[in-house]
Amino acid sequence: MALLRERAAKAPPSAAPPRRLPGLALAVAGVAVAWSVHQLLPGIPMLTAAVVLGIVAAQLPGARSVVRGAARPGLSYAAKRLMRIGIVLLGLKLSLADVLGLGWATVTMVLGVVAATFLGTWWLGRRMGLPGDQPLLIAAGYSICGASAIGAVSEAADSDERDAATSVALVTLCGTLAIAVLPLLQQPLGLGDAEFGRWVGASVHDVGQVVATAQTAGPGALGEAVLVKLMRVALLAPLVAAVALSVRRRRAGSHVAPPGRKRLPLVPLFVVGFLVMVVLRSTDLLPAAAIDATQRVQELLLAAALFGLGSAVDLPSLTRTGGRVAALGLCSWAVVAGVSYAGVLLIMG
Repeated sequence: MALLRERAAKAPPSAAPPRRLPGLALAVAGVAVAWSVHQLLPGIPMLTAAVVLGIVAAQLPGARSVVRGAARPGLSYAAKRLMRIGIVLLGLKLSLADVLGLGWATVTMVLGVVAATFLGTWWLGRRMGLPGDQPLLIAAGYSICGASAIGAVSEAADSDERDAATSVALVTLCGTLAIAVLPLLQQPLGLGDAEFGRWVGASVHDVGQVVATAQTAGPGALGEAVLVKLMRVALLAPLVAAVALSVRRRRAGSHVAPPGRKRLPLVPLFVVGFLVMVVLRSTDLLPAAAIDATQRVQELLLAAALFGLGSAVDLPSLTRTGGRVAALGLCSWAVVAGVSYAGVLLIMG
């Protein structure tokens, strides 16, 4: 029996794909429903709908056993592997010319917003005693680009899937609330359309949520919001590289390698791919039709990944730290909105 177990452990991974098929099929179905929701209600981004549907599927009595059983390998595969591919393709949304066109004052403002939000959220999450990598992942999600940043940083840190799922659920909830709340604040805060666009781009999490929020003030606000948001996305690569380097140094200094943990690369391969896509977009070699098609594929891949992450949310365990998680989310939301508002007034006032 011991020999059989040893041979099974050494067996090639060719038998793994069939085990993933039920979960991948469920993720595809979830993306189809999320797309339909977005078509019926354009104000709801498809990525937001995908996360929510994943969370719902994991809680329904009839589907819970499937999500946690036969479908789990495929859903975990989607949450990790498809997320990496989607992040690589995310680089095609960004060109160096767009970033430089913002001007150094805006670039400095975005750097300040990201640094204050990331460091403040991480510090507060640790002081509040949140478990695992939740402080790190929530800080990355609020400061950079929501669920995409959480997926990238969790890969670099080799985080527990449940920590990533909880963080995605929180950042999705707050980003969704921003779609409804921020447009109501434009007039009371005395923001013009361009100023409102930059505030949204500097403070809202996912790209889809930025678009849904900024379009309420017209095309001028939308253009400013997307440019500022993509500047935040550009900071994903150095953040992930820094996290990977920190984790690698910590493990090297511990003298005892954690069981079952792989050796992390200095710079994750998907981050290199992200940077290659940014350079490729900056060369203007790709036709507009190819970029548009690739971005549709990227959104579908991220939707499948976020459905997989949402399906890993365990509400009973979330309720045990739910109060602290919600408090951290609200505090971080206040920081990113307040610092970005001050920054916009400083550079455009």
